[in-house]
Formats: sequence, structure tokens, C-alpha cells
Amino acid sequence: MQLNITGNHIDVNQHLRSFLKRKLAKIERHHDRITSVHVVLSKDKITHRAEATVHALGSEIYADASANDMQSAIDSLVAKLDRQIIKHKEKLTNHRSA
Repeated sequence: MQLNITGNHIDVNQHLRSFLKRKLAKIERHHDRITSVHVVLSKDKITHRAEATVHALGSEIYADASANDMQSAIDSLVAKLDRQIIKHKEKLTNHRSA
């Protein structure tokens, strides 16, 4: 899985990068054909925002989340992506078996 991390108005340091990689490893357990993930981390005046686009098996899955700190925004982003990838994989297996 290729991971691209971009920061808008925020410095993406090594600690934040490793935290994001550790969290995104959860998604790989559910779907083995994820080719790339593009993550954009940004900061407004008060809120921190995390957006991600996942390219998996000919489809694109997008999610975004915002919170008061970056780590909780990343946590909720990964939870949203996890639900969407599980739903996408269930659709693929249901259509092939029918």
C-alpha cells in the first residue's frame, strides 16, 4: 500500500506519520487489494481535519473527519474508512456469489 500524506497549515512530523501508518494498518486487514491511500491533514483556527481517499480494487473510497486535536480526527477518520471498506467488500462478495 502506497501512502501519501499532505499537510495544509500543519507540519507532518515523524510522530504523526508513524501514528497514521499504525492506524491505517487496520484497514489493510479487511481488504487486501488496497493500492494507495492519500491523506490530507489540515488545521483551521480551532479544528483539525483529516481527509483520506483510498484506492482499492477499481473503486475510490473517501472519508473525512474533524476534531479538536489531530489524533482524535485521525481515529475517527480510520473508523469511518474501516466501516466503508467492510461494506464495500461485502458488496463485492455478495454480487459474486449471486
